[in-house]
Amino acid sequence: MQQGLLDISIVMPCLNEEATLGACIGQARAASGRSGLAGEVVVADNGSTDNSVSVALAMGASVVQVAERGYGHALRGGIEAALGKWIVMGDADGSYDFGEVAPMLHRLSEGYDLVMGCRLPSGGGRIHKGAMPWLNRLVGNPVLSGIARLFFQCPIHDFHCGLRAFTREGYARMHLATAGMELATEMVVKSRLNGLRICEVPISLRPDKRNRPPHLRRWRDGWRHLRFILLYSPKWLFFYPGLLVGCIGLAGSLVLLRGPLDVGRSVLDIHSLAYALLCFQLGMQLVLFSVFTKTYAIQARLLPRDAVFDRWTRWLTMEWGLLLGMGVSLLGIVLGASALAIWKHFGFGPLNASHTLRIVLPSATLVSCGVEICFASFVLGVLKLPQGTHE
Repeated sequence: MQQGLLDISIVMPCLNEEATLGACIGQARAASGRSGLAGEVVVADNGSTDNSVSVALAMGASVVQVAERGYGHALRGGIEAALGKWIVMGDADGSYDFGEVAPMLHRLSEGYDLVMGCRLPSGGGRIHKGAMPWLNRLVGNPVLSGIARLFFQCPIHDFHCGLRAFTREGYARMHLATAGMELATEMVVKSRLNGLRICEVPISLRPDKRNRPPHLRRWRDGWRHLRFILLYSPKWLFFYPGLLVGCIGLAGSLVLLRGPLDVGRSVLDIHSLAYALLCFQLGMQLVLFSVFTKTYAIQARLLPRDAVFDRWTRWLTMEWGLLLGMGVSLLGIVLGASALAIWKHFGFGPLNASHTLRIVLPSATLVSCGVEICFASFVLGVLKLPQGTHE
């Protein structure tokens, strides 16, 4: 049977879910029947050593063996083997009620590509007592979801909910690739980046009925989610921090170049100037990293094209970058020559460090920044080469 010939496929990743799998399949089949849609239940087995496979087959589910371990691998294997034009995914540990998928299917029928379940009260959901550890409920999930919502301007409160529905066409446009629990975040982020229509519906989370330790590893999987969010948002990882640090460094440098600054009982002098200039250079480097990263991500089709970014970077040719870098370095060399002239005037003897270092430090910083801009221009030129070009 070809993909898309059934109306709905309910996909469950499975790793030793013998105690709960049968009830989940029964719920899913009942929900599919009530919807009046032709459907199937697909169990993506990820190497179970208990009787999960036998339970699934006895309940009339299709079983797909996924050899590569990991939540992401299991789900992608099950989805790619499913036959429905609509896909519902949900965990098989008894924590989700598959009877709550009806509102999700209704939203798909309205034209949405991805419909998320929301367990958090902030999105209208409900977490039953004992269903989620307090640290995950009050800190981990809200914080990670809040960061992702801010970074990607996505109206979703619960990025990590394991019960969600999407269209086959939408799934094809997501281009999912992660192996672990971070697939939950990847699906929402890539849906947003690729212009899919997303919404959420409130659901309930109940205490799971498993007789084994949870597969989720709080700190490891939390970091994997955060890492994915950061790597897919160069402007938040590099550009905004770089802009902030660079502006602070520039402002501090301009103030301290005029002379020592009294701050209460303290005096900020050349030592503070050195750190201010360091901040300025670090900020510039981070901004360059953001340009490199986003250029590569767009060229490799990890991120969609960005009209604003394209407009700002259109003039950033290698030639203009080289001219800018050489100009900045030349300014630094001129300042350095003036410092050398002052030293010569005093017979190459001892100097007033507070005075001369206000010339030497900016000179060294400008020469260093200019050289970095020159080499950054070459790097950007390489990144902008068409894919597959060999010269």
